[in-house]
Amino acid sequence: EVVTEDPETAFCTLAKREDLNLEESSIHHCLYQFTRNEKLSETNKLLCDVCTQRHCGPKKNLKSEKKYIYTNAKKQMLISLAPPILTLHLKRFQQAGFTLRKVNRHIKFPEVLDLAPFCSVKCKNVVEGKTKLLYSLYGVVEHSGTMRSGHYTAYAKMRNINNHLSELVLRGESTQVEEVEGTEPVKGQWFHVSDTHVQAVSVAKVLSAQAYLLFYERLL
Repeated sequence: EVVTEDPETAFCTLAKREDLNLEESSIHHCLYQFTRNEKLSETNKLLCDVCTQRHCGPKKNLKSEKKYIYTNAKKQMLISLAPPILTLHLKRFQQAGFTLRKVNRHIKFPEVLDLAPFCSVKCKNVVEGKTKLLYSLYGVVEHSGTMRSGHYTAYAKMRNINNHLSELVLRGESTQVEEVEGTEPVKGQWFHVSDTHVQAVSVAKVLSAQAYLLFYERLL
């Protein structure tokens, strides 16, 4: 569905992106790259229906005349609806000739993630005027091995039930819940889970994991 947006706010975010610490090999850098403003030009120009109709007349004549007008454009992918549970899936492979190679680089990720710089200024379920959208880490999936074989393990935080978050998940009542400002992660004990083995671990151990999947819950 194509929606006409105000040009003044179409590429605006909830928080300034200039203030981000874009350290390479970090989740902030990954999100920034994924949501960056792209210019579509030359062979990537956008087919403009308005320009085409203006130049060629009504749509009914387009197929016969095959005259299409392409124009330079800008493209940006931003979050328009902040989820109660944020799942980030890191791309852990790259093309190497005719084969795929696993990417073993460590990607830094925080306990508390501010999603505001990657959200549209018109994000549907965020209170107007808010410039922070905080998420607390509660789960990590890690893969060891190669592209052909390996083993999955997980880190999970045992924490108290968040009733407000339950309302978000089960009823989608995000607009009726007042957000609480804070930068502290949800308190709890971390555990490393590998098949039938479960062991308590420190936060430092979790943050040093070679993350494949990251799970965050919205702070309310």
